[in-house]
Amino acid sequence: MKTLKTAYVYDPVYLEHNQPSHPENARRLERILNTLEKKEVLKRLVLLEPRPATEEELLRVHTAGHIESVRRVAERGGGHMDADTYVSPRSFEAAKMAAGGLIRAVEAVLAGEVANSFALVRPPGHHATSSRAMGFCLFNNVAIAARTALGMDGIERVFIADFDVHHGNGTQDIFADDPSVFYFSTHQYPYYPGTGAKHEMGHGAGEGTLLNVPLPTGVGNSGYTKIFQELVWPLTERFDPDLVLVSAGYDGHWDDPLASMNLSVSGYASLERELVQMGEQLCDGRVVFTLEGGYHLNALAYGVLNAFYALLGEDDVVDPLGPSPRPEPSIDALIEDLRALHKLN
Repeated sequence: MKTLKTAYVYDPVYLEHNQPSHPENARRLERILNTLEKKEVLKRLVLLEPRPATEEELLRVHTAGHIESVRRVAERGGGHMDADTYVSPRSFEAAKMAAGGLIRAVEAVLAGEVANSFALVRPPGHHATSSRAMGFCLFNNVAIAARTALGMDGIERVFIADFDVHHGNGTQDIFADDPSVFYFSTHQYPYYPGTGAKHEMGHGAGEGTLLNVPLPTGVGNSGYTKIFQELVWPLTERFDPDLVLVSAGYDGHWDDPLASMNLSVSGYASLERELVQMGEQLCDGRVVFTLEGGYHLNALAYGVLNAFYALLGEDDVVDPLGPSPRPEPSIDALIEDLRALHKLN
């Protein structure tokens, strides 16, 4: 029996969405690729060459007006969609290829072409709403991929885990009333974009399919471990997904310049292993990661490296930065509140 391999998605166009002075710049992806090369991981993976998302695929999530607005800004040489979110001359092509790259990763996993995958794409996506670019994001890659997967045979429920330090307001908005998608987010709160309170649990047919874990400043490895053990595992088992998608942001690291959380690279590795295990236990290993934030270049690169070790089924964890030097607060009361809200008690 042939053993399926782990894959990654990459294309040089992802580096052409770039503003060097901005935190979300091409150096992020360059450092990831250099680290994977240095650790001799790339040669052990299957490269999935992406394609641009089609207009039809983008329209499953975004309005025609939003798509056209990104196109226009790029065609006139670039600019800003808002104060935080830039567009370069090639950003429209990069954004279409980012969404299409994650679709390619999902299709390859669902077709049994590869075991699992990590889409190393830019620009990121989880803040983009159906009609607005924001928070460094142009199109919502994970939402587009989830909608595409739900149109495929045998995929009725998709679980999206988002461990970026910022709440994925766009992903939540898109799926808040959709019972076929469960969205889980850990995030520093209150913090940009200001959404993701614990009582935001979905509405209409989607009531109960959002798990928001709004965290105070300083939560690290211990708190995140409890969240997965006491909330994420039982709710994911209850939901029983056919596919696990991961919005992987590494800006919760204790030395990230844009946030104030206490996760270490090793802590991220533990979360990644939990999610891979969920995929293996609940949906035949169908797990696909996609890149979101993370602005300390080494924390980002080694976080992604350890994700690949987890996807490869290996025990290696490399953490050159070590544990946080700061104590973390208890979140036991928050977890108990969430257990009650989601009827886990």
